Amino acid sequence: MTSPDKIWTAGLVVIGDEILSGRTHDKNIAQVASWLQVQGIRLAEVRVVPDVESRIVAAVNDLRSAYDYLFTTGGIGPTHDDITVDAVAAALGVPVVIHPDARALLERYYATRGGLNEGRLRMARVPEGSDLIPNRMSGAPGIRRGNIFLMAGVPHITAGMLDALTGQLEGGAPLLSETIGCWVAESEVADLLRQTEAAFANCQIGSYPFFREGRVGANFVVRSTCADDLAGCTARLVEGLEGLGYPATPGGI
Repeated sequence: MTSPDKIWTAGLVVIGDEILSGRTHDKNIAQVASWLQVQGIRLAEVRVVPDVESRIVAAVNDLRSAYDYLFTTGGIGPTHDDITVDAVAAALGVPVVIHPDARALLERYYATRGGLNEGRLRMARVPEGSDLIPNRMSGAPGIRRGNIFLMAGVPHITAGMLDALTGQLEGGAPLLSETIGCWVAESEVADLLRQTEAAFANCQIGSYPFFREGRVGANFVVRSTCADDLAGCTARLVEGLEGLGYPATPGGI
């Protein structure tokens, strides 16, 4: 479902002491952001918070009121410090309940894996009124309550949950992009970038400098929800760069 005239936005809360300590390198921010772009939704803000209920509650309440959607990753496993469900329920002012379908899924999954013990049953707990997000990788589902989506911290499990949600969210026109590479210091073409962006109100130009092979260069990423504006802005940028004596490389360097 799309609503092209509106810019849909989402917030993301990344939960876990292991992220903040550096023991685990987060991969979910990039994959959630990329998936949202395809759905026509912009990831507008990310917060990384520890396994502390009050901090999770504060982040959830701030971001769910600021954006159309809120995603969380991490903290929905079987251990005592997996407190995301409790925190989100507290933020919403609803109790935590055992979802019968989640319990049935877990019972089937663990039937040949030692059975459903108290820790594993924790993964059937949801804020009251929630629906489930399918998880093909393991028995524990993700959780959806309205426009809030609770997902695993393990990136490949999160990817599967996102795949299950594809096409299920209302969003705007997907963001399109083109990349142009050039061996030039971005400071040398700052005026060109500013003028080109100003000439195309529906486009944004990002500049990403690099140093390679003893040379300074930059990749310029043009973004727009309109294919015609994107093509026009990209062509104007290429023309401007080459007019200044800097050959452009389609696709980036």
